[in-house]
Amino acid sequence: MFGFIKTKPLLDEDTTHWLFDAFAWSLKNFDSQVFYQETILVTPSNQHFPGRESSAHGMADLIFEQVKTHAGLKHWPCHLVDNNDPRLNAPAQVMLEGPLRGSQAGSNSVNTAQAEEARQLLVPYNINQLAKPEALIANYAHILAHYLGQTAGELPPGGEPFWPQATELLAIFMGFGVMVANSAYTFRGGCGSCYNPLAERSAFLSQDEATYALAIFCVLKDIPTSAVLPHLKKYLRPVFKTAIKEIKHKDDELTKLRTVAVTDSRQPKVLSSP
Repeated sequence: MFGFIKTKPLLDEDTTHWLFDAFAWSLKNFDSQVFYQETILVTPSNQHFPGRESSAHGMADLIFEQVKTHAGLKHWPCHLVDNNDPRLNAPAQVMLEGPLRGSQAGSNSVNTAQAEEARQLLVPYNINQLAKPEALIANYAHILAHYLGQTAGELPPGGEPFWPQATELLAIFMGFGVMVANSAYTFRGGCGSCYNPLAERSAFLSQDEATYALAIFCVLKDIPTSAVLPHLKKYLRPVFKTAIKEIKHKDDELTKLRTVAVTDSRQPKVLSSP
């Protein structure tokens, strides 16, 4: 009789299909070679975010530059501003030539230090999130993913209504899945002084969806579970292990991802502030 007992899937079938389709969209449009050969699992640790600065803005800028580097976007001309800065109401446009990300990118791109402010991508940050750096990192990665997503030759699965979810998945695709999953939901109980709503971030994937996407990332990259679990919140660890087991049995879906036809990305790309 025990042979008839089946474990309930972690997510519903439609959601699982969308996550795989969104990963295929990412691989097709945002350089699968960089994904497989250069993208790392970024962790909330001193290994990937070393150093300190004396000012709040300096610390926010240090973390942002590290996020850009890990994302393979170090060459992008960006200007970090407080989320109340009036310049956010005057969007800028930047044209980048050549590869958009990775070690081969940047030779024909605008130099960040020399670019005029009007030709830099504005990136807002919430100073309150310095108290919760994982949320800050996830926000930075999502904003960069929004810009990168504009260069796709097609809308993500589900079309425009799924743009926030697709770009959040793109942040996971770039290596920031641990921070995205850990900050997808924050417990609001406990003492009032422990909870600062201004330090939270707006998540578009649920914690289970983000963790499942992180598991897809790790299976495709052959990253061992032992490298991930210490950095995940405790209640997400069983979710991650279940997701890994499910994904490893999805041979058809994994084969499709590993054989995605990549879009030519050599044409110049125009990025616009939101």
